[in-house]
Amino acid sequence: MTFKMIKKEFKLVGLKGSGEFQNFGSEVPLLAKRLLSRSDEIDYQIESEIALFEPKKSADHTTGNFYVGLIVRERVKRIPTGMDYLETNNHYITTRGNIMELDKLHENLLNWGTAQGYKRDLDSYIIETYHPVSEGEEVEIYLPIIA
Repeated sequence: MTFKMIKKEFKLVGLKGSGEFQNFGSEVPLLAKRLLSRSDEIDYQIESEIALFEPKKSADHTTGNFYVGLIVRERVKRIPTGMDYLETNNHYITTRGNIMELDKLHENLLNWGTAQGYKRDLDSYIIETYHPVSEGEEVEIYLPIIA
């Protein structure tokens, strides 16, 4: 597993969802299917799927917001009904691996970031991008940090 710190900008058009953090694993894919069924409405798309997650800030923080979207090359002038255009530009610690090991990837990235002395930015979205590969799908995780 490779870890690094980067500054990166994301532009996306997507659908907003919210719910219990413990249900994100089922709710996010359902909303992503809805989004993909409407992907032809989105201009300038790159075909890369992306999800943004509100960080869980404490044990009593049980519900949060998330977005599922498609990355776009440039600012979109015509935003489809019910969708949002978002831009983020932040410092992140990041890693990439098999989506079947998502929890392990998150845990290892958090541990690495802590060992390196990075402090998480709990006011910015956690980002995941999804990449089809010959043997399934890979996910790239971007945890926002205070730089």
